[in-house]
Amino acid sequence: MQPIQTFGIIGGDKRQLFLAQALLRDGYQVMLAGFDTLREQGFDGLAGVDAALLYSDAVLLPLPSVRADKSVNAPFAASEIFFDDNRLQALCRKPVFCALRDRLVRAYPQLAQAALFDYAAREDFAVRNALPTAEGALELALREFEGTVYGSRSLVVGFGRIGRLLAKLLSSLGSEVTVSARRASDFAWIETLGYTAADTRLLREVRGYDLVFNTAPALIFDEALLRRTDKNTLLIDLASLPGGVDFESAHALGLDAFRALSLPGKCAPKAAGEIIKTTVISIIEEGNR
Repeated sequence: MQPIQTFGIIGGDKRQLFLAQALLRDGYQVMLAGFDTLREQGFDGLAGVDAALLYSDAVLLPLPSVRADKSVNAPFAASEIFFDDNRLQALCRKPVFCALRDRLVRAYPQLAQAALFDYAAREDFAVRNALPTAEGALELALREFEGTVYGSRSLVVGFGRIGRLLAKLLSSLGSEVTVSARRASDFAWIETLGYTAADTRLLREVRGYDLVFNTAPALIFDEALLRRTDKNTLLIDLASLPGGVDFESAHALGLDAFRALSLPGKCAPKAAGEIIKTTVISIIEEGNR
């Protein structure tokens, strides 16, 4: 990989602003494009999309990189950003650090042969992102739950990266934690860590819990299970779309159910931006070994 001195950050939310600050602290130059609405605040380092593509050594795209209509995910932009032929040619001439690479390539097949590096697909990114996700879920629960976490009974479905951290946070605040999983090794860890273990495959009803968090990327809470879930239970789904909760049925049944996506960007944008920076620099260092 060629030496990189200037990053062109195109689109994104507050995470990308903190990402830019983190890169600047590390001695890189940064050009921010797609943040037009910040000009009124006197924000430095803003540039046009074409300038950021032309004068940068590498391009950084947000998470997700593009929306369903193929526009760049750029909530601070004055207008929608699309990649025309000239912009695509520019992207193909330099490293592009993106998120959800397959979605980006479906939107712009010309990028299939480009040097695309999906930082969001890496394990180190996912592990570091698990903590702000778990904290964001807890923040949502504290805001929406009418009781206290201390003394509550909580159920965490799934014992992956987020589930493990979330169970630890809940337990540290005095909640009686049950964790459901599928593997024997997970059951062993759950019990060893002092939680109650349950088998997700055997969930037929959800009774006696104040807080329920789903982290499993599968439809666990279908209509049948939701009908056997206590009405006063707060249900928070952390799974990526399409999610693990039938929200139409949940709302029809009068359950308090929330879909909590992109929590790091909403609840901890500074940490989330620095995580992106750390991951991108790791990719660069690995490419130069």
